[in-house]
Amino acid sequence: MNTTEPTPASTTDYDVIVIGGSYAGLSAALQLARARRHILVVDAGHRRNRFATSSHGFLTRDGQPAADIAAEGRANVAAYPNVAWHDGTATAARHDGGSDGHAFVVELDDARTVRGARLVLATGVRDDLPHIDGLAERWGKSVFHCPYCHGYELNEGRIGVLASGPLSVHQAQMLPHWGHVTFFTNGVCPLDDAQRADLQARGVQVDDTPVLRLVNVATVVLEDGRQEIMTGLFTYGRVHMSSPIAQLLGCAFDEGPLGPFIRTDESRQTTVPAVFAAGDAMRAASSVALSVADGAMAGVGAHRSLLFGVTPFAAPMMAVSASASSSHSGAR
Repeated sequence: MNTTEPTPASTTDYDVIVIGGSYAGLSAALQLARARRHILVVDAGHRRNRFATSSHGFLTRDGQPAADIAAEGRANVAAYPNVAWHDGTATAARHDGGSDGHAFVVELDDARTVRGARLVLATGVRDDLPHIDGLAERWGKSVFHCPYCHGYELNEGRIGVLASGPLSVHQAQMLPHWGHVTFFTNGVCPLDDAQRADLQARGVQVDDTPVLRLVNVATVVLEDGRQEIMTGLFTYGRVHMSSPIAQLLGCAFDEGPLGPFIRTDESRQTTVPAVFAAGDAMRAASSVALSVADGAMAGVGAHRSLLFGVTPFAAPMMAVSASASSSHSGAR
């Protein structure tokens, strides 16, 4: 198909409203567009991985700029004439009946309201990073979370783990496969004898000196005056919902190791009938590949509910383990 600019929202009634237009939302929208449904995508352009220069681990797009992948995806979806786009945010949503008892009113940030028979929430999460001077401006460039996404490019160099809590031990245990690891406990992750022995057996050097700041590319300045020059650094922070829409609709949440995520069943339907969710907002572990897969499932699930009716919430997806979450998320 020839790509075109997105069509602005010009009506108030849609089969499906997709809130969030990053990888998961675009993937859901593509399935629905190809099912010839009239859909609206609402997106403000705040991708979680916007700080990363490149994305890895997504087949056929490995190593490409993350922004380029998102832009190409948006162009693919915008090529369908049955897709409308709102460049902005959804500020509120509520249930509003409908011919089958399921419809929703969504309020947009330009004061308009739109109505959809189904919703797909691909609203994402935001990262609350550790408060270390110099860390935020290096996030996604030389400070990362997911070794599968960024570890290979460090070329088996010196890798630092900046502790931010108990899950940092798991990061330190994993990373020796990617390089020579120093674990900076920084006073927030006390280790017992068994943990220290385990890390030593893996070749991890433990440094308990408090961290003052990060300088240069990935140099760790310590309280005692030492400067440890690293090739790259890994850490993690708590995650929070980027949008209040799921809470406003009454969706149930599960608590993951890094924060809450929306509970869904295998069709990606939430505990609110006719509301589906995809991407980082509904799973504890995350990557571009997983988000695209979730979006496809949510789009198909929403379409099938239009065809065959809304089904009761099934058994929730198996919770992702703390180890998977702590090692496969964040700036990708």
